[in-house]
Amino acid sequence: MTNKNTIMAVLEKDLMSEMRSRYAISAVFLFILTTVTMILIGTKGEDIESGLAAGIIWVIMFFSSMMGLSRAFVSEEERGTSFLLQLSVSSSSVYYGKLIFNVILSIVLNSLAVILFFLFIYHQSIKFFNIFLLTHILGSIGIAAASNIISAIIAKANTKGALFPVLAFPILLPLIFIGIDATKIALEGKMQADAWSDIQLMLAFCGIIISLSYILFDLVWKE
Repeated sequence: MTNKNTIMAVLEKDLMSEMRSRYAISAVFLFILTTVTMILIGTKGEDIESGLAAGIIWVIMFFSSMMGLSRAFVSEEERGTSFLLQLSVSSSSVYYGKLIFNVILSIVLNSLAVILFFLFIYHQSIKFFNIFLLTHILGSIGIAAASNIISAIIAKANTKGALFPVLAFPILLPLIFIGIDATKIALEGKMQADAWSDIQLMLAFCGIIISLSYILFDLVWKE
C-alpha cells in the first residue's frame, strides 16, 4: 500500500469506529446542549454583547474539543490495537490519518456548537461572515492538531481524562486569545484589517503546531 492509501485506511478506520460508537458526537452534543441551556437560563434571554459572545463561543469550542478529541490514540490503547497499528503502517500515516480525522471531527463538533449558540442565545447577525468562517475553520484545525499529539502523549497515562485539558490549555491559549479577538471583530463588523492579521497568526499557529507535532510524533508513537 502507498503512503496515501495507508493514511486513508487509518482515516476510514477511525471514521467507521466513530460511526459505530458515536462516543464523541453523543457526548459533545449533550455537553453543548447543556452549556447552551445554562447560558440561556443565566442570561434570561437578554442580549449579549459581541465581546462576551466571542468568548463564550471559544469556551464552548475548547471544552467540547477536550471531550471529543482526546480519544484519537487513547481508544487504540484501550482496545489493544496500538501495537498492531505500529506493525501495519508507518508512523507518518498514523499521524496524518488521525490528524485528518480529528480535523473533520473538530469542524463538525464546533459547527454544531456555533449553530446552537446562534439559534438559542446570540440573535444578532455576523457582520464579516468570511472572517468568522475562516476563524472557525482555522480554530478547529489548530485545536485538532494540538489534540492529536497530546492524545498520543497521554495514551499510556493512568489519568488520561484529567491530563488532557491540563496539557492542552497552555498550548492552545495563544490560539484562543487570537480566535476570540477575530471572532469579536467578525461579530462587530469593525477593524477588518486587524481581523486579517489575526487570521494570519492563526494560520501560522496551525502550521507550527502541525510541523512540530509531526517531528515529535515518531518518538512519541514508538516510545
